[in-house]
Amino acid sequence: MMQETADLIIRAWHIVTMNPARDILLDQAVAVRGRRICAIGAPDDLRRRFPGAREIGGQRFVLAPGMVNTHIHVTGETLFKSFIPDHLGFEEHVFEWLGPLLAARRPGDDRLAARLTAVEMLRSGTTCFLEAGSSQFLDETVDALLETGIRGRVGGWIWDVPDEPAPYRQTTDQAIARLQDQLERYPDRDGGLIAAWAILVGHTTGTEHLWRAATALAMEHAAGFAFHMSPDAIDIRDFDRRYGRRPLERLADIGVMDQRPVVTHLVHASDSEIDILAQSGAHVSHCPTSAMRCGYGVTQIGRFPEMADRRINVTIGTDAANSANHADLMRAAHAVAGLFKDARRDPSIFPAAQVFEMATLGGARALRLDDEIGSIEVGKYADLVLHDTDRPEWRPLLDVVNQLIWSADGRGVHTVLVDGRIVVENGRCVTVDEDALWREAQQAGEALVARFGKPMRDGTRALPPSPNHDWRRT
Repeated sequence: MMQETADLIIRAWHIVTMNPARDILLDQAVAVRGRRICAIGAPDDLRRRFPGAREIGGQRFVLAPGMVNTHIHVTGETLFKSFIPDHLGFEEHVFEWLGPLLAARRPGDDRLAARLTAVEMLRSGTTCFLEAGSSQFLDETVDALLETGIRGRVGGWIWDVPDEPAPYRQTTDQAIARLQDQLERYPDRDGGLIAAWAILVGHTTGTEHLWRAATALAMEHAAGFAFHMSPDAIDIRDFDRRYGRRPLERLADIGVMDQRPVVTHLVHASDSEIDILAQSGAHVSHCPTSAMRCGYGVTQIGRFPEMADRRINVTIGTDAANSANHADLMRAAHAVAGLFKDARRDPSIFPAAQVFEMATLGGARALRLDDEIGSIEVGKYADLVLHDTDRPEWRPLLDVVNQLIWSADGRGVHTVLVDGRIVVENGRCVTVDEDALWREAQQAGEALVARFGKPMRDGTRALPPSPNHDWRRT
């Protein structure tokens, strides 16, 4: 009789499976063979079944599925994180600061930023993500992401309306050709870690011809579709002016919503647009910490509880490094759980178990990967996170799901596997030289903001910070 083999046995005090029964297993273990989970059971049983397998984890750990971030900018803003003042309105933030700063990027910047963002996600328990379509140099971005070992879906910068900033200027034909090229070179098939989706910048940056072409390309390549929409009322006004319709109404008219896209933000969503989401099976990426930082009014006008009540798949994203300013999905999940409880004075809204599902299985469903990730089940990819409970925010541990949402954050992540491979161990990413990454990111960030050189609002210049920098002047 041939002896069974496994590469790893992962022991844990609690295993939050997210399986159909939502079982939480106590003092159990998970065996991993190659890329996938091959068994779940008592540690002694798995040791006998798989002699010689390396054993990790232990009594002090919580094992959970890797989280899925459904909206993050992995390039660009990462290298000028928190540089844009936080008191600016939407249009000034985007058009006077963000656009010119992004235009100052160089090819090596995208590679470096992608590595830095991936490391931040991995170290805080995110194993899979959907990029915002913000990469200017997609090949460099993909190479960097593959180096880190993270799973994700990506896209280059695709739009055809604005003329500025100049590095992003594209005709409609150029935008369509670029989108087709990335879908052909990075197909979403065969279980690859990194693949391209049909991702548009969205908002008001696409002609109807581009929207239609992107829809057709997504269908042709069996790829996902994603875009930004309606964090601010500017998108509502523009679609009304051009078409006499709200954004999702017009996009439904031309077939975009038939592709079940992931729509990011949607702070301004009407009853008719919620109907469209429910009928089409589209997904929503709710970015609460981004809305808080940018002042979108999410608690005043956001309709995310209503979306969830309609069984719309509301997922969680962190957005960019000058909106949420972090890539820790546990922090964003905490905000999802709390914002509408307070705004509606109803503690039943978004309970912890629902929020953790949004951050795991819900995100996997939006990325069309819920058969492969998002829960701890035999046969699924081993995208797993060990949380260390020998920390003050974890003790005493009495209700593990409440603890994950309300008490813990990414600082307690000890070990992370993606595709069966250990990518974080003892809190550090083992696939990159972290110390070198911190130095390179600092140097590149200072060089980028120096190239930008925009005068600050009080007349000083945005030079790299110095030991005598007075933060009150910015």
